Amino acid sequence: METLIDRFGDGTMLVAIGLVTGLIFGAAAQHSRFCLRAATAEVADGQFGSKLAIWLIAFSAAVLGVKSAISVGWLDVSEARQLAATGSLSGAVIGGLMFGVGMILARGCASRLLVLSATGNLRAIVSGLVLTLVAQASLRGILSPAREYLGALSLVDGGAERSLLHLTGIGHSTAAIAAALVLAGGIWLALRRVVPLTRSLSAALVGFAVALGWVLTYTLAQTSFEVVPISSVTFTGPSTDTLMGLVNEPSLPASFGVGLVPGVFLGAFVMAVLSGEFRIQRFGPDTPMERYLIGASLMGFGSMLAGGCAVGAGVSGGAIFAMTAWVAVFFMWIGAMATHVLTTRVMAPQTA
Repeated sequence: METLIDRFGDGTMLVAIGLVTGLIFGAAAQHSRFCLRAATAEVADGQFGSKLAIWLIAFSAAVLGVKSAISVGWLDVSEARQLAATGSLSGAVIGGLMFGVGMILARGCASRLLVLSATGNLRAIVSGLVLTLVAQASLRGILSPAREYLGALSLVDGGAERSLLHLTGIGHSTAAIAAALVLAGGIWLALRRVVPLTRSLSAALVGFAVALGWVLTYTLAQTSFEVVPISSVTFTGPSTDTLMGLVNEPSLPASFGVGLVPGVFLGAFVMAVLSGEFRIQRFGPDTPMERYLIGASLMGFGSMLAGGCAVGAGVSGGAIFAMTAWVAVFFMWIGAMATHVLTTRVMAPQTA
């Protein structure tokens, strides 16, 4: 790493790390059909099938990868923003609920919209742009006072108070064993539901990409003389920074996210083309635009309030056992399942 930094510089290496991580994540997410929305809808329907299996494999693989890296000394996440900085419990609850509702309405979370955009889905492109604009407005624009007010209702100090492992007394080894058991359960469920082996392996690669992002940014931070934030796969913040940078600046500042977002798009695009799944998809009578726009707006605000999206909080933050991340993803599940039931069993019969 020192040799690469000396030759290419810290910024270039950070972008390259994001690009490699994104390529793996994008290709694996596209092939595995990794999607939290699909998993929540499946469970809400009383089914435990392939979509839940894929999500469990990806999530547990991320946790197992992170805990294994910590155990062998390759990673220390104590300085990661999700643990070290002050967190918002109210933001995790309210933002998680809003995000869960939004991803059902928009038929995909932030990461899924980016992956679908690369396959020619115009609905996902429009929804992703709206999500990004609302997220920017929530971070620094007209919606920021509302986000700050809701987030300040219940705060959690950074450090030990934000670590779920510290709060529960569970060690890294115990967490790794639990993750391995969940991974085994996900694989068993995938086998029972006859999920193709390549899709199960791709789901594991999704989790591996999350762990890889943590390890590589930590390694760079330890080697570099500059301050390098430890981070991993997340989409709302990097997508917002990338879009606003392209709009306002002639060049983008080097960051992990600048490499991650195009990397995911390129990886998903290549996988879609190679598998013959690339095709243009537009809005239609059965896919009303207003539903997608409302969902994207809820996700944009909710993700900034919750401290991350379904992957940023739900998988990357969950893998390092940030307490607010686990709370956020729990309420994403609650919001999504309730919305799925409402839209498919309560409202649908009335509009038929």
